[in-house]
Amino acid sequence: MRFSGKVVLVLGGNSGIGLAAAQAFAAEGAKVHLTGRNRATLDEAVATIPGASSYQSDIADIASTADVVRAVEAADGRIDVLFINAGVGGFAPLERITEDDWDHVHSINLKGCVFALQKAVRIMGEGGAVVVTSSIGAHGALEGNGTYSAAKAGLAMAMKVFAKELLPRKIRLNLVSPGPIDTPLLHRNPGMGPEDVARLKEMMIANIPMHRMGTAEEVAKAVLFLASADAGFITGIDMLVDGGLIELR
Repeated sequence: MRFSGKVVLVLGGNSGIGLAAAQAFAAEGAKVHLTGRNRATLDEAVATIPGASSYQSDIADIASTADVVRAVEAADGRIDVLFINAGVGGFAPLERITEDDWDHVHSINLKGCVFALQKAVRIMGEGGAVVVTSSIGAHGALEGNGTYSAAKAGLAMAMKVFAKELLPRKIRLNLVSPGPIDTPLLHRNPGMGPEDVARLKEMMIANIPMHRMGTAEEVAKAVLFLASADAGFITGIDMLVDGGLIELR
C-alpha cells in the first residue's frame, strides 16, 4: 500500500485518466479528494472511491481552486500528493483560431494549472509529490493543434522550472504525457458521431508503434509510480505514455 495514510488531491478526477488515478490512489490506501466541473459525474466518481471527497470546481477559476485547497486543509491539514490532470482540447488551423478559443484552452491547460500548483504547494510538506498531465502534443507538430500544443508545451517548461524551485522544499514534481488514450473525452468531440470517432481511432492506431490505443488505467499506473516513493530520486521529467509514438517515430 504505497499511499497508506497519504492525502491526495486530484484536480480533474471525475472521468478518464483522473478518475482512474483517483481510484488507484484509494486502492493503495490514500484519502482522496477530487474535483471536476460536472456535479453528476463527480457523484458517480465518488460512489466508486471509498472515503473520497469531491468538489465542483473549474481549474480556470483560480479562486475556486483556492477554495478547494482550503477545504482539503480544513479536512486533513495537508496535501501529500497533488495530481493536476484538468485539461481541455481544441483543434483549429492558424486561419481559424479565435482569441476566445486561445484564451479558453490556455486558461485551463496552462494558467489554471500553474496557479493550482501555487495554491496547493502552500499546504504541501517535505516529501510531497506533484504529477501534472501534459501531452505528446507538447512534443510533436500536428496540423490544427497549435493552440493546444502551445499551452501544453508552455505547461511542460513552466513545470520543469517549478520542479527546480521546489527542490529546497523536498517536493518532487514530474509530468506525464499521454498519447492516444481511449477515454470518454474522445467520444465527446463536438460534431463527431460514433462513425467519426471510430475513423479517428483507426487513424491514431495506424500511427502508434504498439498498434493500439492506451487506457486510462495505464496512464494512472505511470502517475502513481511518479507520485510514489519508488520514484524518490526522480524529479523534473516528462514521462511519455504513448505506445512509442514520439520516441519511435
